[in-house]
Amino acid sequence: MPYNWTDPDTAAETRELHLWPHNSLPPRGLAIFVLSTFTLLMVPLLALLGSVLLWGILPFILLAVGGLWFALTRSYHQRRILEVLTLTRDHAHLTRHNPDGQVQEWDCNRYWASPELHAHGGPVPNYVTLRGGGREVEIGAFLSEDERKALYDDLVTALRP
Repeated sequence: MPYNWTDPDTAAETRELHLWPHNSLPPRGLAIFVLSTFTLLMVPLLALLGSVLLWGILPFILLAVGGLWFALTRSYHQRRILEVLTLTRDHAHLTRHNPDGQVQEWDCNRYWASPELHAHGGPVPNYVTLRGGGREVEIGAFLSEDERKALYDDLVTALRP
């Protein structure tokens, strides 16, 4: 699962939950995929070696491979999100690090913090929010539907007094 709990610090009784989007293609896999695509697109051009048609088709193949590389690296950049929920004995603090470097924070008294699962009506099915301190904030919206259900169960257990 693309989230994990840290072991509680027994002295301070602090637990942290780290959430991040799932990346199915690691950076090495990206390089292999782009190189494989380039190689497979070049195979039909072997028949055109020595002809003028090669130079007419080659820029389009390079443009296609460049566009593929650009799209995949942009996707990686957009998925650089980290959410950290810190729970102490009497305090809950959520920090979200966005891809553009912006940091969003929410905190409240742990007694008033409550997770809510919105099965319908949210931007995604089984939308999970934290309510407390006069605000309601989303958590883990980038997770899959099953992962959000598991996250909700974990939050209910962790926030229980």
